Amino acid sequence: MSSKSTGLRHWRQRFNALFQDHEIFIRTHGHVRFLRISAVWQKRVALIAGVVLLAWAGATLAVLINQLLTADERAAVAQQQAAAAASEKRIAQYRDRVAETAADLEERQALLEGVAETHFGIDAEAMAAQPAAAADAAKAEPLQTSAIDPNLPPEAQALARLEARQERFASRLLAAVNIRAANAEDAVAQLGLNPAAIVRSAAAGRGGPLIPYKGRMGKAKALGASFAALEGALFRMEVLERTLVAVPSGNPADVLMMSSGFGYRSDPFTGGAAMHSGLDFRGPIGTPILAAAPGRVSFVGAKSGYGNVVEVDHGQGIMTRYAHLSGFTSKVGAQVAAGQQIAKMGSTGRSTGSHLHFEVRLNGVAVNPRRFLEAKADVLEVKNDARQRVGAITARGAR
Repeated sequence: MSSKSTGLRHWRQRFNALFQDHEIFIRTHGHVRFLRISAVWQKRVALIAGVVLLAWAGATLAVLINQLLTADERAAVAQQQAAAAASEKRIAQYRDRVAETAADLEERQALLEGVAETHFGIDAEAMAAQPAAAADAAKAEPLQTSAIDPNLPPEAQALARLEARQERFASRLLAAVNIRAANAEDAVAQLGLNPAAIVRSAAAGRGGPLIPYKGRMGKAKALGASFAALEGALFRMEVLERTLVAVPSGNPADVLMMSSGFGYRSDPFTGGAAMHSGLDFRGPIGTPILAAAPGRVSFVGAKSGYGNVVEVDHGQGIMTRYAHLSGFTSKVGAQVAAGQQIAKMGSTGRSTGSHLHFEVRLNGVAVNPRRFLEAKADVLEVKNDARQRVGAITARGAR
């Protein structure tokens, strides 16, 4: 007999030894019963349990294998979900940026419209209306802005083009304002006034609570270099041009004879040295006295030494005084234009004969009116240009 058969018989004997016939005695109420468990039945039960165990092990192994096989698929799905979440986040950020940019552009457009209307009298509605050709040209303009990330979707390009147009317009407006301010500064200097001192004096009267500029998204916004410089340039232009308009360059009376100049002279009554704070124009009693510049009548009445007086406030710290009058043709508070009659020549007060005593005062200090009345043609041209701009805005505001 082979060793293989001997080995099988050995293992079969050991297996059969595990299952022996068993008899169990059960006694209940004085009765004895026998429960016999045969070896064959035990083997069948063990076989069934083994089959069940093998089936469970097979199922568990199948699940493990399936998990190993689908791990890559689950990782791919997780990556797709992460990418989708990142895309949603980028889209939300994009929407916030577009909304923020749109709000900032509306703020800047309001600023430009306010500048155009306040300083140049341009209607905001007319400014907003643009020809179709200009709109088409604007669409074709290359993108030149850093407000919107170029990697964002193309819907933002319209906003970017609008921002670029606003920046270019603000830059051109700044250049034009600087030119006007420079011309006004030169004209004011030729009149013997200090432009820098005038601007500093006007700036000293500003103030108010600090309210930082904030966009509609709640974040402080920078308006750009051109926008930042525009406010200062506009203020300088406005002060200097309004000073030019306020300068009394018109003759206060239609007469040719000047009987006394500005400065030290021999007093007509005492003969001693005295300071004469204005110019004297000789003429017949009743000669019309004219406002030398537009302004508001601030005083009508008598003053010691001057007799009957009319004073006109021209703004920017400039005031003109007309003295020794025989009568008045204006009232306090009246707005008068340059060349408009405000009084009549006379000889009231400390006077030796019919004449007009004409004074110009800057911030309460008498200055020589001659420099204003004898202004050169180029200065008068700049003043006339400033008067047209300021007058148009004033008339627009009065309506």
